[in-house]
Amino acid sequence: MQWSGAVRGTAEIGDEVAGRYLLRERIGAGGMGVVWRAYDRELDRTVALKCARIDDARATGRLRSEARNAARLHHPHIVAVFDHIEDGGQSWLVMEYVRSRSLAAVVADDGPLSPEQAAVIGWQIADALATAHAKGVVHGDVTPENILVTDDGIAKLADFGISRALWSDDTRDSLSGGVPGKPRYLAPEVAKGEPASRQSDQFSLGAALFAAVEGRVPYGEAESPLAYIGRARDGHIEPPRQAGRLTGPLTALLRVDPGSRPAAAETRDLMAEVAPPSEAVRRLHNEGADLGRRRGLPPLGPPGRWGGRRTRAALGALVLAAAAAAVLLSLSPWDDGSPAQARSGSSATRARPGAGATTSAPTAPASPARSALGDPRSADPCSVLATAPLARFGSTDLVTDYGNFDRCDVLVGPPRQDPAVDVAATLLGKDVEAGSHIPTRRTGNVTVASEPLDGDECDRTLQLDDGNHIQIMARLTGDSGPDLCAMADAATDHAVTVLRAGTVPRRPSAAVPASLATADACSLLTPAAIGAVPGGVHADDPDRDFGNWGCHWGSSDGDSGIDLVFDRNSPPLDTSDGTPVRLGGAKGFVSPEYEDRGTCTLRLVNRDFTDITGQHVEELVELTVSGSGAVGKLCDTAEQLGTAAAARLPGR
Repeated sequence: MQWSGAVRGTAEIGDEVAGRYLLRERIGAGGMGVVWRAYDRELDRTVALKCARIDDARATGRLRSEARNAARLHHPHIVAVFDHIEDGGQSWLVMEYVRSRSLAAVVADDGPLSPEQAAVIGWQIADALATAHAKGVVHGDVTPENILVTDDGIAKLADFGISRALWSDDTRDSLSGGVPGKPRYLAPEVAKGEPASRQSDQFSLGAALFAAVEGRVPYGEAESPLAYIGRARDGHIEPPRQAGRLTGPLTALLRVDPGSRPAAAETRDLMAEVAPPSEAVRRLHNEGADLGRRRGLPPLGPPGRWGGRRTRAALGALVLAAAAAAVLLSLSPWDDGSPAQARSGSSATRARPGAGATTSAPTAPASPARSALGDPRSADPCSVLATAPLARFGSTDLVTDYGNFDRCDVLVGPPRQDPAVDVAATLLGKDVEAGSHIPTRRTGNVTVASEPLDGDECDRTLQLDDGNHIQIMARLTGDSGPDLCAMADAATDHAVTVLRAGTVPRRPSAAVPASLATADACSLLTPAAIGAVPGGVHADDPDRDFGNWGCHWGSSDGDSGIDLVFDRNSPPLDTSDGTPVRLGGAKGFVSPEYEDRGTCTLRLVNRDFTDITGQHVEELVELTVSGSGAVGKLCDTAEQLGTAAAARLPGR
């Protein structure tokens, strides 16, 4: 049965929304609309559908605002928003379905929480707010009703219905014309008419946790919503009596002065001091690998280093576009102005084994030559990776312009669907230490170390006769896929065949002068600029990455440091990736704690280009400052260094 809400005005169990979502159970209702549990026929999954009441422009506007703001956020403790659709004259929000109770229901059903239980929930919501605030989104309605808690203690922040983007012109709830949020959890400054802010979110989190342990709100008992607003305006806040070790953090969060409240990242640390995150929370973060910060393909290269960002949606579009783009002109760093087809297969140039699904491996000589990398900057990682050996596992596509310049990828998946596996080759150089427990074998002129399957990835490390290394990694990017180690072995066998000829083949052309591929990462920052960083960072002893495409400076005590690495990113960065800045004529985005706590990351755009598949790609300088100071100070330092680096970018 199709939904016809424009006619009936209500939805019923069994109705179908947008020809795709089957309504199965009404699970909630409020002033803005109704929430349903629904079945997604297309993706075979359960979702939550939130609908605005018909002819309620205020509710519809809030739903659209929620869709825009929540869709920017990808975090294990934020309810994911998948889509916003219009059907039958009504607006619907398609969201992640979380089998849970609200924190308000938990307290109503089971009684007040212990300080430790509340702290574990507080850690998770503070972590969610840290991501939202870093991306310029204020929730505006952090209450026990909007904190969902599963049976194993996982907490998720829901309902961004009155959230606002800090970069927008809206500073008030213009749709309602009144005070936004629930009066019992409202920050004093919001009750006075000021716009919701990061600091007011922090107050509301404190008020929600206060209610969870005390069984009452910090404003005490009042007879009406207006009375609560009056108490909020007056700063009438009662002290906690049952909060135990949580008393200090709650008192800090509930300070009347917004500027004296701890930020979300600091709140997270305060909560951990009361009670560390539970095993279920730790497992969720280990499995998710901080998806709010690192959306896309897996880390490659030395341990702890991550490549650039390419979302699964963009990867899916890349797969669909690859065949049609075979004759497009590429403006990649090594573009020579000739058609891609000529570069990949012409007798006038060296054939690239990875350039097409039908390319065969080169014929091996009877006696393999000594394997070697040759000049690091001209060595072609795509030459040791091919689509043909992986074709038996699914549809394959080569990705030459993702991450740093030491890398090449083949995406593998079902036809016309998002890729399920990324198989990548990365040039590592000589600075690699393989564990003694990892089995190795000598194959031709290469020593191969084969690591066992580790979760969603399988690695092979090839040691060349000259001491350099190449990593082959197969990593799951979808929900399921073929045998990862079998794919890693297939890619490794091809690489070994290529290397039997001796030196790694060269790139087909020189890098264009404006590309970061021609730059030395260590030269972008002068000793004077580095010396201005607090914490005693040593400017004269940098640690260089492969090809000089990354550089790292540290302090003697290891507490402070600067990491500067090159990256390529698609789609282009936007305000969901941080606060936009302009430094030395270069566009950039600042992201507090993007890499880890106690860090601030600045990403500067050197130039953009169109790759061989027609995708818009940006070359980036990713600069991360770490230290023990306040995150705001670290971000100030990152911008100072970014201004210095921008003046030396090859694309300026």
